[in-house]
Amino acid sequence: MNRETVVAEALDLLDEVGLDAVSTRQLAKRLGVEQPSLYYHFKTKKDLLAAMAEAAMAPHADARLPTPDDDWREWFLDNSRSFRRTLLMRRDGARLHAGSTPTGELDRIRRKIAFLVTSGVQERDAQMAMLAASRFTVGCVLEEQADTGSPDGENLPDDVPVLDQEEAFEAGLTLILGGLAQHTATIGPG
Repeated sequence: MNRETVVAEALDLLDEVGLDAVSTRQLAKRLGVEQPSLYYHFKTKKDLLAAMAEAAMAPHADARLPTPDDDWREWFLDNSRSFRRTLLMRRDGARLHAGSTPTGELDRIRRKIAFLVTSGVQERDAQMAMLAASRFTVGCVLEEQADTGSPDGENLPDDVPVLDQEEAFEAGLTLILGGLAQHTATIGPG
């Protein structure tokens, strides 16, 4: 049993039972080991959850970085969409990710911000826009993954429209990008 096996099994357990029900006791049972042996790889459950969050983000962490030829606006949208898709890949993916520290991805984040700056966005604006888009995305996915109501709106009053989660995400993302683009055009490059 190695660290990667423990994390992979923990993610499979997450998909089966949800974040609230993930326990080191259940994980040890799945792995056919005694619970204390997990502490060889992870000192605390919090350490295990952090490793799970990092592994769950691998599809987004492996996504193509922007190139100088990319349009920053299109890239910004694509990056946020990739993040959303990755969060949706795992049951409770947004809850698992929320509050985690992207230690393994800091260089990639710096490169993304540098790309925005090179494209004419002021550095502080690039940082805040990336943070706003990230938190918006996590919030949208939290709501989407928590939505256990009727998807056809049968429990809603007649004057409340049925929410299409992807459409709502795209609309909000477009507003964030529009605000950043307008602010960048007004302020000019940093």
